[in-house]
Amino acid sequence: MKKVWIGLLALVLIPTCVFSQILDPVKWSFKVEQSTPGEATLLLIAKIDKNWHLYSQGIPPNGPIPTTFTFNKTNAYQLMGKVMEPKAIEERDVQFDNMLLKFFADKAIFKQRIKVLQSKDFVLTGIVNFMCCDDKQCLPPNDVEFSFQIKGNPQAEAIITNVSTQNTQDTAKAIAKTTSDLQTKKTDQVNLATTTADTAANKSLLWFFLISFLAGLAAIITPCVFPMIPMTVTFFMHDSTSKKKAKMEALVYGLSIIVIYMILGVLVSVTMGPNFNNFISTHWIPNLFFFVIFMVFAASFLGMFDITLPSWLVNKADKQADKGGFSGAFFMAFTLVLVSFSCTGPIVGALLVKSAGGAILMPIIGMLGFSLAFALPFALFAFFPSWLSGLPKSGGWLNSVKVVLGFLELALGLKFLSIADQTYHWHILDREVYLAFWIVIFSLMGLYLLGKLKFNHDSDLPYISVPRITLAIIVFAFVVYMIPGMWGAPLKALSGYLPPQTYLDFDLNAIIKKEVSAISPGGGSAPSALCDNPKYNDFLKLPHGLEGYFDYKQALACARKQNKPIFLDFTGHGCVNCREMESNVWSDPAVLKRLREKYLVTALYVDDKTELPEKEWYTSTYDKKVKKSIGKQFADLQITRFNVNSQPYYVLLDTAGNLLTNPRAYDLDINAFIKFLDTGLEKFQKQQTK
Repeated sequence: MKKVWIGLLALVLIPTCVFSQILDPVKWSFKVEQSTPGEATLLLIAKIDKNWHLYSQGIPPNGPIPTTFTFNKTNAYQLMGKVMEPKAIEERDVQFDNMLLKFFADKAIFKQRIKVLQSKDFVLTGIVNFMCCDDKQCLPPNDVEFSFQIKGNPQAEAIITNVSTQNTQDTAKAIAKTTSDLQTKKTDQVNLATTTADTAANKSLLWFFLISFLAGLAAIITPCVFPMIPMTVTFFMHDSTSKKKAKMEALVYGLSIIVIYMILGVLVSVTMGPNFNNFISTHWIPNLFFFVIFMVFAASFLGMFDITLPSWLVNKADKQADKGGFSGAFFMAFTLVLVSFSCTGPIVGALLVKSAGGAILMPIIGMLGFSLAFALPFALFAFFPSWLSGLPKSGGWLNSVKVVLGFLELALGLKFLSIADQTYHWHILDREVYLAFWIVIFSLMGLYLLGKLKFNHDSDLPYISVPRITLAIIVFAFVVYMIPGMWGAPLKALSGYLPPQTYLDFDLNAIIKKEVSAISPGGGSAPSALCDNPKYNDFLKLPHGLEGYFDYKQALACARKQNKPIFLDFTGHGCVNCREMESNVWSDPAVLKRLREKYLVTALYVDDKTELPEKEWYTSTYDKKVKKSIGKQFADLQITRFNVNSQPYYVLLDTAGNLLTNPRAYDLDINAFIKFLDTGLEKFQKQQTK
């Protein structure tokens, strides 16, 4: 999405003050509801700033950090079930490779019921760990401590605890004071995004409606449906005493088709619902089930067998249709739905599978779009019967449409197997294997369109029509586009459907870049360019073959030895904007030359979960918490030193760790980034002259 600055005042103030802001988009408050002595409900309320969103508890692996609640265990209470959360927004998040995620906007109230097991009043404490993002950046995971004052249960038996009530109250006061200090230290955020999460959700629904509408149009030109258009329209025109009544019955017929499919969408919405999303997204059972379903649908479209409903059901609906009138029009629509199921079933099933784990409206919207397009020709031809003469005749081309849809079902079904494969790290369907299947599937589709491949229901193809050869050209061009992806081409147009680049076993592009970087003049840093072996380089890497450090203290020590300025990059594994900067800005030859030759590049991953040895732990002066992991320590460094907690964030330092120029955040302006680097070099050289 395009971002715009908010107001002329922001344009003036941002260069001087934006980097002194600590973003705090989520504010927490805590309340207790205790209507009876024996039970209580804990309310954990998150107030979320505009344009930001807080992630749900149910997040697929390899995605953002889910919201997690940890309650300190005592004998004074017992948890009743899990933390309940409100209905979440569900959509694909571009910051995490279009992964389908659940999140909250504006406000979210979490509830945890407890059973009170102690007669005396007590304090229940714990920590909530959460992550929040807007459409431009994500903040590192954060911890907020909470406490609840719980009234004792007079009927509960006396329980001996290891901690006295007074000590518990003192702990609660300390937690409350720490929370208060955190809130007073943090400032209001600077909003750079203008699109709310609600708007994004609405766009997702609109996009799914359009896809479903196109699917409905595709269903019309299948062998089970297309021949019925003139038959049904002719029936209405000759079965009524007046044209006006015939048109009214035809209108009822079209509306009945929409109602029938809408009922199906409502049933899926009610039975599945939004809570089904996490199970679908992460567990191997539903993903393998949907994969098998798609393969069965594909086999049916390719002519292996027909998926039909029981004949008694069709016959019963047909008898009701013979009664005529408006009720007859409804049952005739029902008969059409049943008779055409062998062609429409796979399409409708695919749409419902794609929407079953979405928001409640998704299945309903999907069936509305599909049925609207499906019913449209019947209503139009009933009102304008002269158009029937312009319809192409039924023939072998209808079966060709069905076969092409079968190939598409094969390709799309692999996505579900891929999700299970990535989630459980089976490595059955790595990126190159996935691409190999797609290349073969679409190559076979192209050969079929050219008449080189024939199925048992196909008629002879005496010649190739212009539309058919045009479609074949498009399919083969798509195949050619995919082939370089087998050796590392990014294939950005397919990023939402393919396994990530890290699932590629042999990345020729990366190997060539590494070799060229090593042999070209000034391209690549020999090991001697660094003072010593970088810490954490066994699992952390710099892009474009750059050599550098992943620890601030180690980089600072080397900078002093080599008398070289530091390029400090606060980044994260889940930071999509960081990857965009590296791909679009760092890759520029002028930028890459300066980073490689003039700076000591240091990347600090603020979200890395690697826990350090206990001797390296320390207590932050900012929030008084112990920082145990690599990410926690670097995030704390960014906040305490630069008063910023968003990424990417680029800082130029001299050998004493002092700023050379104003830091820089996400901005794809290459010339501005070069100027940023050159300004730092000029300041550093002036220091050396003095």
